[in-house]
Amino acid sequence: MGPHPAVAAIRLAVRRVLHDVLTDLPRTPSGQTPSTTGGSPPLVLVACSGGADSMALASALAFEAPKLGIRAGGITVDHGLQAGSDLRAAEVVSRMTALRLDPVESVAVRVGREGGPEAAARDARYGALDEAADRLGAAAVLLGHTRDDQAETVLLGLARGSGIRSLSGMAEVSGGPGRSHRYRRPFLQIDRQTARKACMVQSLAVWDDPHNIDPAYTRSRLRHEGLPALEKALGKGVVEALARTAQLSRDDADALDAWAAEAETGVRDEDGRLECAKLYALPPAVRRRVLRRAVVAAGSPAGSLFARHIEEVDRLITGWRGQGAINLPGRVEAQRQGGRLVIRQG
Repeated sequence: MGPHPAVAAIRLAVRRVLHDVLTDLPRTPSGQTPSTTGGSPPLVLVACSGGADSMALASALAFEAPKLGIRAGGITVDHGLQAGSDLRAAEVVSRMTALRLDPVESVAVRVGREGGPEAAARDARYGALDEAADRLGAAAVLLGHTRDDQAETVLLGLARGSGIRSLSGMAEVSGGPGRSHRYRRPFLQIDRQTARKACMVQSLAVWDDPHNIDPAYTRSRLRHEGLPALEKALGKGVVEALARTAQLSRDDADALDAWAAEAETGVRDEDGRLECAKLYALPPAVRRRVLRRAVVAAGSPAGSLFARHIEEVDRLITGWRGQGAINLPGRVEAQRQGGRLVIRQG
């Protein structure tokens, strides 16, 4: 008798991602990976909060990784935002260890305030995961975001008016410069209930974060009030439709981003400064992407940069009336000087 359908679904999703991780690993001159040459097996980490999604992911990773010659480890991040968070993190470490993940660590972070509590916690979390992955030499970090999380992300992007890139939601594969394939999200096509069911049938203890039902948090209100209201008004299938929208939007956004990356070299002068006249000649969708790339490169956090910020910078090109410098997240300033657009940290 095979595993429960929910368990089978999450294991299959993880198995596919692990195959992709092996495919993306550097090869020896003979075309082999470290796991096939007798070298140190690649390490894949799971980011685990102790919730149902990440516990289901940790369990599937522990089951599938050894069959592919991959070491499986886990990281839990203690945000320090609730009383007893350190004890909870220690409990998550214990649960991952019981799954025979190794290495397993708890990493404490200090959450700042920039961009609001949710964005600040996210930035601190990814910073800790990056540090741990670099230190441990991990080939990838698995994240437990589900199809429901994807739908919520699309709606949040729509509410912010942040354009097609926000509507594209979370990528299945992502990461920063030099580590573009670090983060993998195996569950983006799996609903939250399937992950919870997989934990239940495997008798995996899970922790339900009270922040997930706290109406003080935007995503919590959307999860417990917004999406149910949409499904009541429009019928079932809203989550699936939003997830499809994310994929279609991502394809379009990727194409426009590639265009912007190519166009950027043609709108700079010999000193690398952006020329306003050349920027003006670009299609608006491409121009705004060039501007966003430049603002992020100057030090503005991508997660705190919204469409309204880029629209203000864009008006320095399309609606120039002698206005002063534009203040942007990350203490970045944008101003027009002598037909050039100067973007720098103040």
